[in-house]
Amino acid sequence: MSEVIITVRGEHEARVSPERATAHLSVRCDGPARGPVIEKIAALTAPLREELDARRADGDVTEWSSQRAAVWSERPWNAEGRQLAPVHHASVDLEATFADFAALSWWVSAASEREGVQICGITWELTPETRRAVEADAAAQAVREALARAAAYAAAIDRGSVTPLEIADQGLLLRSGDRPERAEPRALRAMAMSADTGGPSVQFEPQPIVVTVSVEGRFSAR
Repeated sequence: MSEVIITVRGEHEARVSPERATAHLSVRCDGPARGPVIEKIAALTAPLREELDARRADGDVTEWSSQRAAVWSERPWNAEGRQLAPVHHASVDLEATFADFAALSWWVSAASEREGVQICGITWELTPETRRAVEADAAAQAVREALARAAAYAAAIDRGSVTPLEIADQGLLLRSGDRPERAEPRALRAMAMSADTGGPSVQFEPQPIVVTVSVEGRFSAR
């Protein structure tokens, strides 16, 4: 019986509860003079830095970082079209990764009530070790799905033996007429939902992190 080449795609989606959460904060202030604005932004961020250092020492925070203060000025216009005196602005962005979600909830809720502090969002994450394990398992499951689909196609045309010829990430398996430089791999995807930061109290509802793997396979059916 002649050989038939079957090309299929296999996909698998894994949903995993997040293990880490990174809070993104912005501290801002403004005023008529540049010097006092710089002093004020330093005073507003100092307690946050001290608290994050203490929480990192306790193990609640795995890491945190902040950018140097950005300072700029502008001359606004009033309703009559007259340019007003300069207004100086300053901002500092901070990121803190928490391993303890209860500690995260308490700290962000308290920080959001402070002058000049804005909660920009929460990013839910996996540890690198967990991500690698989840991605490896999802890839194996996707390959099994591709094999099962190829076997189903083969059975439909009365071929009983399926032999894998090529397995690749989606976009890497070349078809007839394709050029290697045009093949575009699709990376493993992961999505993390942000927390709802509306209102005076931040509501934390971590969504499962979704890891999706898609592979392509070429099989010989006899």
